[in-house]
Amino acid sequence: MHLNEQELEVLSIIEHNSRIELQDLAKMTNLSEEEIGSTLKKLEDQRIIVRYSTIINWAKVDEHTGVTAMIEVKVTPKRDVGFEEVAKRIYRFKEVQSVNLMSGAYDLAVFVEGSSMNEIAKFVYEKLSTIDSVVSTATHFILKKYKHDGTIFEETDQDKRIVVSP
Repeated sequence: MHLNEQELEVLSIIEHNSRIELQDLAKMTNLSEEEIGSTLKKLEDQRIIVRYSTIINWAKVDEHTGVTAMIEVKVTPKRDVGFEEVAKRIYRFKEVQSVNLMSGAYDLAVFVEGSSMNEIAKFVYEKLSTIDSVVSTATHFILKKYKHDGTIFEETDQDKRIVVSP
């Protein structure tokens, strides 16, 4: 779909701050609040804007005990549908957060969340590996997130280099 310059500008702004006030967005783009409202509705209706989300650094929340894993999946593509049918089957599981087609040794990158490593292991051996087209998997547990969707979690302002003077 082809978008005009103003629509692209609106997308760029809300991608970095989806909670921006309509009046502020209107000022930044030189559009009226009504034009902004109709632009956002159009982009939502066409599923260009799919969802507004919040990024949370769960590592700072003591009560959160969840585990995230990235599972590489090697797949035998099906005739006439390629990887689509298998990807759709995988992303329908409640544990799955995202599925990406990728190049390299594995075909799909599947991000899964669970309450424990055992829960994710159970997902792999009971659900994922039982799908006919799945040839093999490699599971990698996320130990720490440094940056997610362009947001850095831990910024340090201190320069840790040793001062050298003549």
